[in-house]
Amino acid sequence: MTSTAGGAGQLLAISDLHIGYPENRALVEEMRPGSDDDWLLVAGDVAETVADIRWTLKTLAARFRKVVWVPGNHELWTHPRDAVTLRGVARYEYLVELCRELGVTTPEDPYPVWRGPGGPVAIAPLFLLYDYSFLPAGCATKEQGLEYAHGTGIVCTDEYLLHPDPYPSREAWCRARVTETARRLAELPGDLPVIPVNHYPLHRHPMDVLWHPEFAMWCGTALTADWHRRFPVHTMVYGHLHIPRTTFHDGVRFEEVSVGYPREWRKRTGPPGRLRRILPGEGEER
Repeated sequence: MTSTAGGAGQLLAISDLHIGYPENRALVEEMRPGSDDDWLLVAGDVAETVADIRWTLKTLAARFRKVVWVPGNHELWTHPRDAVTLRGVARYEYLVELCRELGVTTPEDPYPVWRGPGGPVAIAPLFLLYDYSFLPAGCATKEQGLEYAHGTGIVCTDEYLLHPDPYPSREAWCRARVTETARRLAELPGDLPVIPVNHYPLHRHPMDVLWHPEFAMWCGTALTADWHRRFPVHTMVYGHLHIPRTTFHDGVRFEEVSVGYPREWRKRTGPPGRLRRILPGEGEER
């Protein structure tokens, strides 16, 4: 765990930048911190190609005091238009090394401590994947869930492009990540609040508003259902759903911070691509 002074800055967050869309790339080009001390949490789905991921993280790292990144499912795709053809763990490790080259914090690095307004609080970038435990109603197994999803036509592209190599399945990779991450979180000081940053929410409740409930299968794992109580979670930061909002569960704040696709953000009020302030919170000094 590393400790870095936050000065008088803000802890900001964004996810699902999807810069393969020119309109979204333009949003990143305009993103700026409010002060020299601002940190930025990037909760996955920057892009599908390594070149786009590099450009985005390099751009943001040059502007913010610290950038923390976690992978989304899109970064892990072995996409036919990407020059980098690595799969599974090898692709993830390649992206981790890219981030280290750029000075960006990843789930494989010591957890930094935000000591700015609202701190101190540990920032825990997580990479947990999913295990098909969020099944549609009436389905008892992954196979039944996938059959139902194929029947509705709502099937995540992960099924074709996100490879778990060398693990036998994505759920096996997920279980390994959950075990190791729980160990690391348990080693944090018990009196230090933590802000987990993961592409998927730690709890199923944010999926209650999905237009297509079957998509929840690709949105996390029930193995983390008690983590917001098991660990001293201050706020849980996530993306993936493209439904930016704030919810509370058992008194814990969950922040979905995604930009989403242009067809989605054009329908919303307010300017697109706004960074979400995580700290300081309401009533905390700036």
